[in-house]
Amino acid sequence: MSGLLVTGTSSDAGKSLVVTGLCRAFARRGLSVAPYKAQNMSNHSMVCRDGAEIGRAQYLQAQAAGVEATSAMNPVLLKPGSDRRAHVIVRGRPAGELRAGEYATGRTHLAEAAFAAYDELASQVDLVVCEGAGSPAEINLRAGDYVNLGLAQRFSLPTVLVGDIDRGGVLAALYGTWALVDDADRARLAGFVINKFRGDASVLTPGLDEITRRTGMPSFGVLPWLEDVWLDSEDALSVGAWGTSDDGVPADRRLSVAVVRFPRTSNATDVDALAAEPGLDVRVTRDADTVREADLVVLPGSRATTSDLSWLRASGLADVVLERARRGAPVLGICGGYQMLLDEIVDDGIEATDTTTATTTMSEGRSATTVAGLGLLPGRVVFGADKVLARPSGTWRGHPVEGYEIHHGVVTPGERADVTEFPGGHAVGAVHGSIWHGTLEGDDFRRAFLADVAAATGSAWRAQAGGATFASRREAMIDSLADALETHVDVDAVLTLALESR
Repeated sequence: MSGLLVTGTSSDAGKSLVVTGLCRAFARRGLSVAPYKAQNMSNHSMVCRDGAEIGRAQYLQAQAAGVEATSAMNPVLLKPGSDRRAHVIVRGRPAGELRAGEYATGRTHLAEAAFAAYDELASQVDLVVCEGAGSPAEINLRAGDYVNLGLAQRFSLPTVLVGDIDRGGVLAALYGTWALVDDADRARLAGFVINKFRGDASVLTPGLDEITRRTGMPSFGVLPWLEDVWLDSEDALSVGAWGTSDDGVPADRRLSVAVVRFPRTSNATDVDALAAEPGLDVRVTRDADTVREADLVVLPGSRATTSDLSWLRASGLADVVLERARRGAPVLGICGGYQMLLDEIVDDGIEATDTTTATTTMSEGRSATTVAGLGLLPGRVVFGADKVLARPSGTWRGHPVEGYEIHHGVVTPGERADVTEFPGGHAVGAVHGSIWHGTLEGDDFRRAFLADVAAATGSAWRAQAGGATFASRREAMIDSLADALETHVDVDAVLTLALESR
């Protein structure tokens, strides 16, 4: 079996980016490749074809490798529910909770599941490209580590260290990581890559040479800042950097979209397709004026619907959304955002909540809370222990629509004369809600929906004839990333390193 671990000097250093690019570059060489992340902590996930839930990044990496995504590629997924607890997903299925005090000591069974998944993948492909988590220099967690150097030691994996120069101090971060780990782990550090560099890379050479002299780690290359490459993020709404697209669509033919930044947003990747659509300006925001004035407001998914609804009210943004609805300005709620638009939310303890609630009793005898929703769509949602994981499909006005479901809350729409159908949910006037994630990636559906938004707001926006599909844009992005690695990183040296590990 052959494998390689890509880890970073910090979170968001570029591990996911490098693994994605390597998966495509190695697959181009005719190798069968599988991505792998032993443990992912993220509220951004995806449902595989077999109904298993894994991190969005690993799902995209499987696409880059040209293979079907499976639960073995991300055997442990931790979904933060609050600052002190995380919901645990093992091999794609719910498996209880992990409390803050258990993070360093209560994960032995998770490590066993992760190592078994690696063995499974390694028996099926030529090469497993592993992604670490956080930093391998988190020496306070080393004893129970199974995702960074603990994984590397278990399977004798050479390890590439990625450093983000854009945040500053990258040379210190590289050297500090090497210096902090013990001798056995240090021997696994086989080289490094600098990420997000802007300018003339030759100015880095003296520093890189000195890092190699002091540590023995060679530099595999310096990746430039890649403006047109985006990835399905593990971090909450890193897409907040989106701005006005330089796509040639004039100002008087554009649509503005405000995506509300909840404290516990999940699956923010739902709006990637909006950001990629020509003529759309997408802002992730908490600014009341931006939400008030946008052509479309999106309430995205939430890992804690009732808590985020309480925040929405406390921030004053709930009043802005209600005012938009009164004047017929478009609002779209997705999953948790959809649930907030309903009349009421009944929670039997699956969700943590800090809202003012009424108490009811569930049939099982458990105490439940009922929270008033925004009341913009008739209906109620009941949160229960069973988790829905599905890949539904349907049609809307003759357009095919596909999505995926990840939720505990089951919605029962109310019956009212002004209710209209909407994929995965329902609508009243310009207020739309869907329990399905991912529907906006369907080009015909997305553009038909946006045409309705333009009509409601008096915008001259029109879908561009013959425009690239979102799927093709994502494929082009992966190819562009792989091309960048081929140009700026010694991919053959990294591959040789990995193949020699067998």
